Formats: sequence, C-alpha cells, structure tokens
Amino acid sequence: MGKQYKTLQPRDIDFIRAQKLFYIASSSGKEVNLSPKGYDSIRVLDASTLLYLSLPGSGNRTYRDAVNNGEFTLVFNAYEGAPLILRLFCKAKVVVNEDEKYQDYLDLFNICEGIVRNLFLFHIYAVESSCGMSIPIMEYKEKRNELKEWAVDMDRRGKLEEYNEKKFTPPDLNDLKN
Repeated sequence: MGKQYKTLQPRDIDFIRAQKLFYIASSSGKEVNLSPKGYDSIRVLDASTLLYLSLPGSGNRTYRDAVNNGEFTLVFNAYEGAPLILRLFCKAKVVVNEDEKYQDYLDLFNICEGIVRNLFLFHIYAVESSCGMSIPIMEYKEKRNELKEWAVDMDRRGKLEEYNEKKFTPPDLNDLKN
C-alpha cells in the first residue's frame, strides 16, 4: 500500500538515480501539463531538493508554471526490478544565469551550456510511494540523441537563443483557439 512522508529516504534517492525516464506534471491555473523526461537531467541535491536541467523542445510549460507559483508532481516508475511508483509533490524555482549557484548547478551535468534552456530547483513538500504492480516490466534499449543534436546544431548556427526566447512563455490556450 502507498505511504506518504515529507522528504526523500535513501532508498528513494537510489531509485531516482537509477531511472532513465520520469514525468513532470504541472499546473498554474492553466491546463495541466504532463511531460516525459529523459537523458541524465535530474540531480538529487538533498532529501527535499531536486535539480532539473531542461533542454529546448516544443513548449516550455514547466517554466510558465514555475514562474507562476504552480504545483508540480514528478513521477518515477520502476520498469525493471521490484515494482514501485514514486511521486514527489513540489514547488519549483527557475535558476537564472545570474544566480550565484547557476554554474555550480550546471557543473553537476555533463552537457554543453549553450544547449541548456532552463535549470529548475524542485522543493519537495511531500513524497508518496505506491506499489506500482500494474506498471509493465520493460527493457531499456538506448537513449535518443536527436534532441541534443538538434540543440547543438541550433546553437552552432546562433539560432538557439532566439528559439528559447520564443518558448519561455507559451501562448495562452485561448490564443491558440482563435
């Protein structure tokens, strides 16, 4: 059965570090966004803080919801080994380039700084684990490199900053309907 507690336990931290895929759900009064995340893009800083490195992509609702004091849930599933679902209920803060810890945080990842869209600190206020017995067992094959290759190419051509600026604030859904 599920359990809820305030901070990550050592077993949770080990579990998070082993995952190749996780999900971020967020909302700040607009539609609820749910996005799968891959690559080596998450770091556990302590029992109540995660650091997430966001790469360019389609929308940037994570940014929108963070700057609008939205709610976040990060979900990690066991696709191999013992079944488990781990949910982290959080608030997020965008770490900007001018932040004194920005470079220290960036150094935690092995990635070209030019292709980083955002860094986020997730402040965990509740952790929930549940059985996960309905989650299928799946075999990890390999990571996809297309997004990183695209971002590196955009950066090389001097187009990535402009692209990211357009994606910092997604359009209002009502604007999309018109």
